[in-house]
Formats: sequence, C-alpha cells, structure tokens
Amino acid sequence: MPIDLDRTEEIFASSTDLTVGIEEEFALLDPQTLDLVPRFEELRDAAAAQDLALFEGITGELISSEIEIVSGRGEDLHDAVARQRDRRRRLLALAAERGIGLGSTGTHPWADYRDQLNIDTAHYRRVVEGLGYVARRNNTFSLHVHVGVNGADRAVQACDRLRPVLPLLLAVSGNSPFLDGKDTLLHSARSQTFTKSFPRCGVPDAFGDWRSFRDYLELLIRTGSIVEYTQVWWSIRPHASFGTVELRVCDAQMTAAESEGLAGLAVACVAQALRDIDECVAFEHPPHRLIEENMWRAIRYGMDGSMIDLQRRIEVPARAALESLWSWTAPVREEARIDVALDGPTGAQRQRAALLATGDLRAVYADSVRETMTTYAQEVPA
Repeated sequence: MPIDLDRTEEIFASSTDLTVGIEEEFALLDPQTLDLVPRFEELRDAAAAQDLALFEGITGELISSEIEIVSGRGEDLHDAVARQRDRRRRLLALAAERGIGLGSTGTHPWADYRDQLNIDTAHYRRVVEGLGYVARRNNTFSLHVHVGVNGADRAVQACDRLRPVLPLLLAVSGNSPFLDGKDTLLHSARSQTFTKSFPRCGVPDAFGDWRSFRDYLELLIRTGSIVEYTQVWWSIRPHASFGTVELRVCDAQMTAAESEGLAGLAVACVAQALRDIDECVAFEHPPHRLIEENMWRAIRYGMDGSMIDLQRRIEVPARAALESLWSWTAPVREEARIDVALDGPTGAQRQRAALLATGDLRAVYADSVRETMTTYAQEVPA
C-alpha cells in the first residue's frame, strides 16, 4: 500500500492528546525446557475460535515464537492499562490451556536465532528479504507506548525534545543481560542487537516541524529506501497510522508492575514535552553524538552507571539523572494520577545478581518466567 502522507496529516489533525496504547512482546516457551517454540499461529487461531476479544488484542512479530499484546486505544493511561490487563489474563489462560509458557525479558538467554522461524506475512517477508542476517538475528522483545498528539508539528517537536530522554528510559528498562548462553556484560543486549543493526533505527535527528520530517520521508519513498512507514524503526517516532508519538526504546519487562510503570513514565514524558511546547519553554537540542554517548552508557551499564548531563556537560549517576526526569515530569504525573514505581533494581540488575549467586543461567531464567507468568496474570485493581 502506498504511503499517504497527506492522510497522515489528517490523522494527526484529528488526534486527541494523551490517548494511550500499550504494546508488550512476549517469548513463547516450552514450559519444561524454556526453549522458544514457534506457536504463535496456533495461539492466534485458537483465539479466533474461542475468544474474539483476545484475537483483536494480539498480533505477531518477526518470529513465530513471539506474540504481542496490544491494548488498542485507551482514552488515557488508566484505560489503556485496564484494557491491557484484561488481554494479558486472557492470553495467559489460553496459553496455559495449550501448554505454552510466556517469558518477558528483552532477549532469550540461550536461544539460537538460526533455529527460529519467521512468521509468514507480506510485511515480515519484506523485512527478512530486505535485511537478511540483520532481521534474522533480531530475536528480541520490547515494550512500545503510543501517546496521542493533536497536530503533526507538535508530534515531531515532542519527538525532538524527547531525544535526550531516550537513554534514561532505556537504562531504567534494561532487562536483557544474557544472549547466546552468555552474560554479555550489557544491561540491554536487545538494544545492541536491534538498535545498532537495523537501518533507520536508534536516535533520530531533530526535524523541527512536520514539513522537514515529511521531506525526509518523501526522499526515502522516492529513492526506494522504504515502502512502508514502519520501516522507519527509530526509538521514538511520530506514528503515521495512529496520530501518536511512539516510544520504542524500552526492553520488555519481567513484571507487570514494571511494564506499567514504564508506560506511565513514557506517557508523562510526552505530556510534559507537549506542555513545554505549548508554553514556548526554551529548548536547546543537544548534539546527536552526545545523546548516542548516553545511549551506549545505558546499553552497557544501565542504572549501575552514569550519564552525561547534557546541559551542564558533566557526568552524573544514572539514578540522579532519573531523579531529574522525575522532577521534570512531576506536574503532569500529579495531574494525571500517574504512579511510576521504578525505584528498585532493574530486571538486568536482578538477573545478573541472581546469576552471580547461583551460577545457573537456566535457573535464573526459570525464576524470571515464573515472575512474569505470576504478575501478568494477576487481578489488579485499575
């Protein structure tokens, strides 16, 4: 289908600020071995036959051993979370009936990417045929959050202002220390595998307005670089189909509380950026190279490390940088009753500590899967 950028402008013009959509990607597992199993199509077809509400809330990703739960449009964060909780419980129940486990870390600790099957859709055939090894190697799991924005210019400007925030969101979401049966020493091996390999990925340029962003997209289309808008895989992007700003930088989270906390923080960041734009708060775009420096720090050291304060040009602990983000978003979080409880160790920190204590990678992953299966299935008051 041709990319209709005129239609995109219309979508943003009719979009509503701060509607929310949540997308969570899970690994499909053999409950005994915890190996990846290619059973997405089976779950999809079972949902179509037994539970149409669930069928509407799940979708496939690149590999058949992965499934994504999507909330659809919530009127606000609380509505989106309630919708997502219902769909999680439905999926977990259906998976249990069919002897399938679900895991939620940014990477599978030992699965061989060469053994994974790609799902058979036109989109993913294009991805695999177009990217080859880069696509095949990308067996990763992430959390995406969509936030509605009225107006294409405001969406682009919000993305611009949130570029320096991306490393912090990655650091606090780090949950993929293991890959290929090894401790990678990274906090987000997912980001190194995906963000550093895919084209048009990672931290975007600052465009300033929709016209400049559209010029870039038109160049990509005219030169045959993309045939679908979603081939722009940046860590934050205006989404052409939904009229949203989509934050795509976070690892999948081990627990439901962490996933919801990150979703809340993402919504708060977009909301505060929009407020600053509307109130004409001054903003100086930091150099791309310095944001990338912080992205590397987030990938390698997560919340154990430090960040460059891009205004003061000094090094600060990652926790101190996160506290500054809390302060910046405090007004909108209070108004919207957004509770962000992310004070404890990250998934990467917990997994690495457990490996240090036990020396058993499979046992560490088994514990994380149990935590995922328990917390995502819980009945939690909205």
